Amino acid sequence: MHNPRCKFLIIFIQLVSIISFCHYVIGIRGEDNNTSAVKVDVGIILDLETDVGKVMHISILLALADYHANTSRGAIRIVPHIRDSKKDDVEAASAAIYLLKDVQVQAIFGPQMSTQTDFVIDLGNRVKVPIISPATSPSLSVKENPFFIRGALPSSSQTKAIAAIVKNYNWREVVVIYEESPYGTGILPYLTDALLEINTLVSYRSGISPSANDDQILRELYKLKTMQTRVFIVHLQEHLASRLFLKAKETGMMNSGYAWIITDVLTSLLDLVDTSVIESSMQGVLGIKPYIPRSNELNNYTRRWRKRFRQEYPDMDPVELNVYGLWAYDSITALTKAIAKVGTTIIPKFKKADTRENLTDLDALGTSEFGSLLLDSMRNTKPKTGLSGEFRIIDGELQLYTYEIVNIIGKGERSIGFWTEKDGISHKLKMNSKTAKSMNEQLAAIIWPGESIIVPRGWEIPTSGKKLRVGVPVKGGLEQFIKVEIDAKTQAVTATGFIPDVFKEVIQSLPYAIPYEFIPFPIVSPTSQDYDDLVYKISSKEYDAVVGDVTILASRAKYVDFTLPFSESGISAVVSVKNDDRKNAWIFLKPLKSELWITTGGFFIFIGFVVWVLEHRVNKEFRGPKHKQVGMIFWFSFSTLVFAHRERVTSNFTRFVLIVWVFVVLVLTSSYTANLTSMLTVQQLQPSITDLNDLIKNGEYVGYQEGSFVKDVLKHMKFDSSKFISYSTLEEYSNALSRGSKNGGVGAIVDELPYLRLFLNKYCRKYIMVGPTYKAAGFGFAFPKGSPLVPDVSRAVLQVMEGEFMNNIIQKWFGNETDCPKQDGMAIASSLMLDSFKGLFLIAGVSAGSALLLFFLIFLYQNREILATDDSVWQKLSAIANAFDKERDNSNSMSEEPSEGNEIQTAMLFAESEASTEILPHLPLQSPEIRISDGLGASPALEGFSTTEPGTPVHENITGTT
Repeated sequence: MHNPRCKFLIIFIQLVSIISFCHYVIGIRGEDNNTSAVKVDVGIILDLETDVGKVMHISILLALADYHANTSRGAIRIVPHIRDSKKDDVEAASAAIYLLKDVQVQAIFGPQMSTQTDFVIDLGNRVKVPIISPATSPSLSVKENPFFIRGALPSSSQTKAIAAIVKNYNWREVVVIYEESPYGTGILPYLTDALLEINTLVSYRSGISPSANDDQILRELYKLKTMQTRVFIVHLQEHLASRLFLKAKETGMMNSGYAWIITDVLTSLLDLVDTSVIESSMQGVLGIKPYIPRSNELNNYTRRWRKRFRQEYPDMDPVELNVYGLWAYDSITALTKAIAKVGTTIIPKFKKADTRENLTDLDALGTSEFGSLLLDSMRNTKPKTGLSGEFRIIDGELQLYTYEIVNIIGKGERSIGFWTEKDGISHKLKMNSKTAKSMNEQLAAIIWPGESIIVPRGWEIPTSGKKLRVGVPVKGGLEQFIKVEIDAKTQAVTATGFIPDVFKEVIQSLPYAIPYEFIPFPIVSPTSQDYDDLVYKISSKEYDAVVGDVTILASRAKYVDFTLPFSESGISAVVSVKNDDRKNAWIFLKPLKSELWITTGGFFIFIGFVVWVLEHRVNKEFRGPKHKQVGMIFWFSFSTLVFAHRERVTSNFTRFVLIVWVFVVLVLTSSYTANLTSMLTVQQLQPSITDLNDLIKNGEYVGYQEGSFVKDVLKHMKFDSSKFISYSTLEEYSNALSRGSKNGGVGAIVDELPYLRLFLNKYCRKYIMVGPTYKAAGFGFAFPKGSPLVPDVSRAVLQVMEGEFMNNIIQKWFGNETDCPKQDGMAIASSLMLDSFKGLFLIAGVSAGSALLLFFLIFLYQNREILATDDSVWQKLSAIANAFDKERDNSNSMSEEPSEGNEIQTAMLFAESEASTEILPHLPLQSPEIRISDGLGASPALEGFSTTEPGTPVHENITGTT
């Protein structure tokens, strides 16, 4: 131990160790004297008076130490130059100018605050030096500032996650509490848009100044408490948020029924909030923050970070590593890789500015060529798993992948789910490669403020003590729907009827109590107010709701929100019933329309004329005096109606025409019989008017309910407004219809279906509903636009309608409708129209016309010698007429010399005839001419369309023998 050589060796080793340590520390501090390595200066601007600044400071030192430890000696040396902005914007700007002008740094990390970063970004754009800042305000745009790279998530990226939480619990209104600074106001437009996408309104924006005292915060909270919204989104920094929640606890706003959501900055820095504040005033609060996956690398780094933090700040209470420290580490790591990638391709120096005199500090900064190369590598980085998870920058913006949703319980937080832009809310995440897939769509169980497990509905009746002001219409009739009475002594308003009973049942079905009071709104004369005026009272904030027989209309929905309808609706008309036609002596004419009667009669005459033309020359029964021939035309055709014609026909043309015509007559008589039977046997209620257009054509008066929107509908249907008469009661309806339009009444009452059904239930046998039914949305309860009551009341309406209560209340106010015959859709027998038989008449007409045409063509051909003469036209026509009127000689159709068989048959006929005379001498002798049928060789029984009725048994015997 006393050997001088040993002492010298020990001293030498200690000296070398000290020099090595100093060289290592100086290298990190930027005082490297090694001239063999290329030195790149990097500026660091942080608020070292804040805990977040100190956290990032340690992360930056460790990132640079890891870079130097993993690079060979002689490689690029990165020298950090750290400056403290001291929470002051001017200090931050001064530090940036110093670093750019005097040190000529090639990149700057920081500042933290958005207000400080705004000016530094402008300097970076001028000098062409990348500015990597963890500022989160969306007002700092990476698109407008090409040298700005955001090293943290912007606050706007969390708005969709917040909106997803609000949507998950069906909250329709929220209040945003924000800091009155660029940090706080930057999120507002993005958050409002995200909430509007899920149909949620920001009912109020509460701005709190960073310099506000406790009394100012307390007054603002009391103001919020008087409102009905109970969902609050808090976007404050940790020091101001701590004071807010302490005062919220004091005002009773951390009890059950309230919901609080804090944004990512406060949730990520929850470790910086005093534990006593969390335990006493933040229990049940929901928060979101960027999801940081756990890993061995992160655990090892956390231990290193804590050790280094104690070395750098030994006198400070321990602070936990947060996401901003991890982002700082990953950002510096990305910067070191970019510097290493650029390498020694260019000397990291500034291009000198103008050498003119009297230059300002900004003019003398110059520009960096090295910074532009760094920018190309930094604005778009490849996906890399860093300490904060997947760290990737695209177009200068850090990309988001997953947010974690936490519930503050006890001294800290408990994870209850996750949110991703692709999958939305999920309880757990299953990591499949680089994609997070949601396992389900529900969050874990949540402990809400007040240690409640019941999800807050998001609103309450204001604590000002006011009741829900419900407007109700005061009418002079139709009291079954609604009747409003005012007590003369107490002035208390009571409403009874079908609609108030439904409303009361709906309110009782809600899971909470709503105090309300009815406010009468007169609609009956002499006031000129109507239902539209009643609805507009909501938009003018005079009423909080309207309950009555208010129809849901598109024009009204512009000003109010309606619940689901609780009654069907539509517009139709009621008219008086005609007298019973069965007592009418002329009812037998009603089965056919007049035009069908005329057409049928005309065809009877036409067919009779055709048959006469075809049979006149060859049939003696169609010859004779003119009056007899005219009578035969009418008799023969009309006798086919009952198939009673006895005249035989000889022409084939005639037979063809009659076959077709008899079929037409058969169809007509069958249809007539069926319709007449229906009219005589079925009890019918036939309306006096079948179409509303008839009212317009006839100029009839039309009645409607006073104050109803039906008046506008009638105007739209082109009714004359001078023909409108308004009524209020069912009795007035009946009296007006009974008098009729010509006696001071109306031709029809047009109203909504519920009223008309009630009217017909009372006067079911005197009036009937006619015309088309115009659809309407039905009756609904009206509330202000965006009212959170609407979805709850709508669900309660469905619940009431599906239960037995609705049937009971309908029976109570409208009675049993079984006493009246069902009129809707009742088939009323009507007269048959010509259109139904046009086809039959067409066939009959074509058949008869074709036969008549062929007959005339043959006749003209047979008399062609008349047409070939040189006589005048009148003479030719006269000759043709004489030829037509002349009886045709049918003997030409037979052989001039009868055959032997015919002679024998004729002889036998006369022999039998003589024998019959001898046997029965007292019977008159029958003429052979009749039996032989004019020499055609056939008896009348075998000729013609119908047979001739025999007169005696002898005649039958003779006929059969023949």
